Amino acid sequence: MGTGTGTGAGAGAAQRTGKKRLFGLSLLLSILVLLLEATLALVVSIVYGVTQESPNAGVGGSAMFIFLLPVLAVFATVIAAALSVGLVFPTAWLSDVLGRRFGGREVWWWVPVVAGAVSLVLLGAVVVLADGAGAGAAALGWFLTTAALTVPALLWRSRRERVFGPVTLWGAAAIVLTAVLGGVGLGTGLLQEYRPPAVTSADIVGRWSDGRGGTLTFGADGRVTADAIDDDLGGWGPGDGEDDGDICTGQGTWTYEPGEGRWSQVVAVRVDSCTYGTWNVGGTESRLALYQFIGDPDSWDLYELRRTSEEP
Repeated sequence: MGTGTGTGAGAGAAQRTGKKRLFGLSLLLSILVLLLEATLALVVSIVYGVTQESPNAGVGGSAMFIFLLPVLAVFATVIAAALSVGLVFPTAWLSDVLGRRFGGREVWWWVPVVAGAVSLVLLGAVVVLADGAGAGAAALGWFLTTAALTVPALLWRSRRERVFGPVTLWGAAAIVLTAVLGGVGLGTGLLQEYRPPAVTSADIVGRWSDGRGGTLTFGADGRVTADAIDDDLGGWGPGDGEDDGDICTGQGTWTYEPGEGRWSQVVAVRVDSCTYGTWNVGGTESRLALYQFIGDPDSWDLYELRRTSEEP
């Protein structure tokens, strides 16, 4: 009698584990996983971005991002739903089909195989649209895309019950742990936060070029000569952001203004025929740069000058 009861319970458990999750629940689970993955990628990109040369003032570069979070969350959910239906579900379905076709039963390892093939196609399209990419970047992109697609596809075909809680818990834990490790790395100096180089007036003296024939030449006596500098920077700066052919050529004066810190140091240029007034200091200690924002500063679209000689 005990054996019959045990057998019945085992059969019931097998039946419950063999029952597939409803499509709607699988879709919600996939959306949840993709949102968790996107949040994790965002944290990693923020930490990585802080270590890279950029015109943003450190971690708190754009307060507008905080106000846009609700809109971004809705947009991300819609994108996650579209990716779930268009990529995750087909990957899970095709892996089951291939497992039954070639092995007689569904096996989990077909999921990363199919995900890798799908990622390869997607990456190929991106490389073509982006007009080429390095081998290292392409390999990393393929690996990350495959991993990001494999996880929700595996969970889509999973027959485990009560999976939403553990997925949310482990996903949130991974995000928090990544953020903490990134913060510790930046705080201890293991990861070097980018800061503009601290310069003096002597560092500015010399000829600076935009690489397209435009130059600014700063003299030690405070005089400056502009030659074919783009004078249509647009948006928050002069001009309308379109290439109208406006150039700045002439002579004037310049001063270095240290501001309150490295992020606020600027070079003020006064040339009668030019509409701009100040250049921000960027680059690195070994490769200084002066730049203007083209259009909205949040776009990171820059007009840069690099020094080509020490003496004017």
